[in-house]
Amino acid sequence: MGNSLTGSMLRDRVLVWLSDRVPPPRIRHILGVEQMAGELAMCYDVDVAKAQMAGLMHDLAKYFKPQILLEMARAEGLELDSVLEATPHLLHADVSAMVARDEFGVQDEEMLQAIANHTLGRPGMSRLSCIIFVADALEPSRGHNPELEEMRSIGKKNLHAAVWQTCDYSFKYLLETRRLIHPRTIQTRNWALTVNS
Repeated sequence: MGNSLTGSMLRDRVLVWLSDRVPPPRIRHILGVEQMAGELAMCYDVDVAKAQMAGLMHDLAKYFKPQILLEMARAEGLELDSVLEATPHLLHADVSAMVARDEFGVQDEEMLQAIANHTLGRPGMSRLSCIIFVADALEPSRGHNPELEEMRSIGKKNLHAAVWQTCDYSFKYLLETRRLIHPRTIQTRNWALTVNS
């Protein structure tokens, strides 16, 4: 991540960039992910500054229009399946990683992967990717029901259990609202469950 001055300057640049493109409630969410990613990183001996920066950058493309997400994904050569074509919003994670690289000069591959994996997950993902995936779902502004509080507690003790439980929690919402479920999230859930058993 370089020295702290560079990290601090980069953080300021990202926040200014976000403030022009993202509404205040989403900024609160992003700051919550940044904070929780740092806390989880301490639990799992992962670079805290790197986790926080990945958390700060995870939603850079959250409000890009669907057509822009599709165009950028195609230009990058990403494989687009029928679920992604039907719900381009799911591409905001991959496109956020592209913006982190191209707009903010992030070269750290693990960080870029953590940003890209935060929505759908990926079987075999690194601890940093797991941290951003979990922090995105469980940061404080997501709410305070007993299930979320229990998952937050588990997140600090067993990262892979937190990943599959986060997947299960998402599936409930997707099933109730009759949304498409991307196969990669199912694969991520099965991987985390297997690793954890």
